[in-house]
Amino acid sequence: MTATTGIIDLHCHFLHGIDDGARNLNEALDLARAAVADGITASAMTPHIHPGRYPNQKSVIAVHVQAFQQALNHHGIPLAVYPGAELRASDESLSQLQAQEVPFLGEYKGLKILLLEFPHQGLPAWGLGFVYRLLEQGIRPLIAHPERNKQVMANVDRIQPYLAAGCWLQVTGGSLLGQFGKASEKAAWALMEQDAVNVVASDAHNLDSRPPHLKAALEAVAAEYGERRAERLFKTTPAQILGLG
Repeated sequence: MTATTGIIDLHCHFLHGIDDGARNLNEALDLARAAVADGITASAMTPHIHPGRYPNQKSVIAVHVQAFQQALNHHGIPLAVYPGAELRASDESLSQLQAQEVPFLGEYKGLKILLLEFPHQGLPAWGLGFVYRLLEQGIRPLIAHPERNKQVMANVDRIQPYLAAGCWLQVTGGSLLGQFGKASEKAAWALMEQDAVNVVASDAHNLDSRPPHLKAALEAVAAEYGERRAERLFKTTPAQILGLG
């Protein structure tokens, strides 16, 4: 199965029972149905890899993704799923990368794209050194939900050194709609105004508070900055990363 012209979601937690996302297969299937109803045609499965909390690894994630795709096909849900992960930055995660236990989202212009998460309370003092080590290995960090980081919410310019280093940013669609509070909404739109955002994704975990919805955010971006940028953030760049476009 391949994606068409629909929305492509590069960050969601559908795989059941391996992190804080779907708790069982029925919930996972319901999330997939909701994604399809919202216009999403392909989703990267990005369970947490968080040493000491969610000890996932590449081989295990691949098995879960394959089984989930089979379940989607069996239930007639037209969603293509791809392996990925949301890696929490730490010394242990560097070791996992060196052991090739972390799946990348894909590649873009010769660089592997890694969805990277920093602690929500702030950007650590060692953060820049961490991303430079990744870049030296041909890995471009796609920083997950920077607009929900407390230091970035307080001062959006705190993320600028990471942009200068070569990191990309993934903003959560719900943040643009105020679903994570006013501070994250303001930070998300400030990053949009700077054209510093490379991908908008759902970071979906459940149907109640964090559903796999992106259409309304796409329409909001298109209304503010035009359809061309919206297409790039929600469709074109994600497709190129997954090797679909």
